[in-house]
Amino acid sequence: MGNYVGKEGIAAVNLGLPMIYLYLGVGLMISIGGVAVAGMALGSGDTDFANQVFRQTITTTVIVSGLISIILVFCFSPMLSVLRADEITKGYFREYYRIMLLELPVMVVNSSFGMFIRGEGNPGFFMKVTVINVLLNVAFDYIFSAVLSLGAAGIAMASLVSALVSFVCILYYFLGGADACGYEKVSFQQAKLSFQRAKVYRLGKFHFSFKLCIRGILNGSSEFIGEMSTGIAMFAYNFVIMKKFGVDGVTAFTIVGYVSYLFSMVIVGFGQGSSPLISFCYGAEEKTLAAAIRKRTNRYVFLAGAAVVLVMALFSEPYSRVFVRNESVQTMIRAGMMIFMTSFFFSGINSITSFYFTATGRAFASAAISFSRGLFVLLICIFTLPVLFGMTGVWMAAPVTEVVTIGITAGFLYRENWAGGKIYRENQAGGGNLY
Repeated sequence: MGNYVGKEGIAAVNLGLPMIYLYLGVGLMISIGGVAVAGMALGSGDTDFANQVFRQTITTTVIVSGLISIILVFCFSPMLSVLRADEITKGYFREYYRIMLLELPVMVVNSSFGMFIRGEGNPGFFMKVTVINVLLNVAFDYIFSAVLSLGAAGIAMASLVSALVSFVCILYYFLGGADACGYEKVSFQQAKLSFQRAKVYRLGKFHFSFKLCIRGILNGSSEFIGEMSTGIAMFAYNFVIMKKFGVDGVTAFTIVGYVSYLFSMVIVGFGQGSSPLISFCYGAEEKTLAAAIRKRTNRYVFLAGAAVVLVMALFSEPYSRVFVRNESVQTMIRAGMMIFMTSFFFSGINSITSFYFTATGRAFASAAISFSRGLFVLLICIFTLPVLFGMTGVWMAAPVTEVVTIGITAGFLYRENWAGGKIYRENQAGGGNLY
């Protein structure tokens, strides 16, 4: 993007990231809360109720994400004024995000559908859809921006077209799926064999339940807190960096943030992939297996974080030249990359554990982890460390936050293990089983 719209274009995209996190927060809150309830229902054998949860969750996601777009149209000018953006950056911001307000609801709905596709044991299909979306996005980015010279608007259009293609593929999966294949006779285990059409969940009529809506929202509240906290923190980052270091600082932070965003998507992928399995096991009273899935997923994300750090340590210099040709920005990127990325060793474990507590219905523990790493501790670091250490303090904020949060995460896990051991001892004394 930087090669076609310059450092101001990159900065403009970053200034609007809090809006993206708002969509993600609301979408994840509704969807993860819903898929957790549906997963526990499937685990207990109540497939009809699971389907009602699915339909209500998707419908609620569509309505709420659409309303957010309508509201945000009127928030562009106040946001840009607070951040003190220059006129060039403002122009790129409006050009890009006017189209993205159409794309983001589609993205959120696709993500919500994807959670339920994984939840019925068919992650392969959604993986293919995701790969298609990424490849189309890259291709259309080049066509719209480089060939047709549409600038920031072209990049946004590429995202919109790619998301719409993915949406059509997902509708194909659900429409004519369970109904056409004899839904009433298909079990959850049999559904795992399908890689083409839905076998458990299906679109159709449903009776809206306010109680179910509240239950899902409360269960997914930690994800909302996490994403909204990240959005608020991103706004704070932009405010501090624009005030002290200007557009160059925001651009450097944005480019380093691309790696962080990529890694966070890996974490979300692991979290969303493991959550339905954990919910299913928990609903089936296989709590030991649910904990084992969490532990294995934590190992995977830790190794993924280590791999990303290693790769970027080797290629930080060429990476800094890919997006922008400004030497000052490149120097900032190389200086801050490794400091910032030490957070990857801890952020995956914190995130996956938060997903785990959501999937098992323990919203408070999940919310506490999300609130710490996404808002409370992070905001303290954002407003204090840059004052003490300059731009280095900006890079230090994320690692310090994740280290503090890992202590909170460990505390909740210790409490869970202690409670599990207590139940085990009581059952052993009574001659019973663990669960």
